[in-house]
Amino acid sequence: MDVDLIVPMKRPRLGKSRLRGALAAERHADLVLALAADTLAAVTSAARVRRVLLVAAEPATVAALAELGVEIVAEPGDGGLNAALRHGESVLRADDPAAVIGAMQADLPALRAEDLTAALTEAAGRRAFVADRQGTGTTLLLSAPGGALGPRFGTGSARAHERSGAIPLTTPAPSLRSDVDTPGDLDHACALGVGKHTAALLGEPCVSLG
Repeated sequence: MDVDLIVPMKRPRLGKSRLRGALAAERHADLVLALAADTLAAVTSAARVRRVLLVAAEPATVAALAELGVEIVAEPGDGGLNAALRHGESVLRADDPAAVIGAMQADLPALRAEDLTAALTEAAGRRAFVADRQGTGTTLLLSAPGGALGPRFGTGSARAHERSGAIPLTTPAPSLRSDVDTPGDLDHACALGVGKHTAALLGEPCVSLG
């Protein structure tokens, strides 16, 4: 089944606080935007992804990301990540109540479209999730057709999602599991090969996918 994905995004200047220092302070927001751009470029090119909705705390700041083929809506209030995802879910459900809806992080600069497609194929319409490479966080959460997404992102989200009944997917999908929260995570993503936006910002020795 095709999937509609929600990607939440904080204000770029405030997001990814544990990455501060990876670049000069005045370039931090540029790094956050580059990570998101490479994530979204891969997502929108993946088979079985029908629609991508970016729920943004500051839509004007991320407006250029619409060029990647995503829709942008404003995050209502300041209720946090899970509230933003529930809002995105309500927007998508209004158009297709029976859809499979997913939630995905915006910090996967090494993402390959084929890794995302492999995870969607394994899920096969079941409520499921992909844990990060440490096994504690979640990079992708999927609903069943017409079912509640039930996001439980935050510390220990992989365990929380599994306890809530979501199935942990086993496809290796290394690029889908490699989210970037710390400078060490960024080094790991560079070793895998990142998209053109992140590569251009970081320069050598970060390896570009293309």
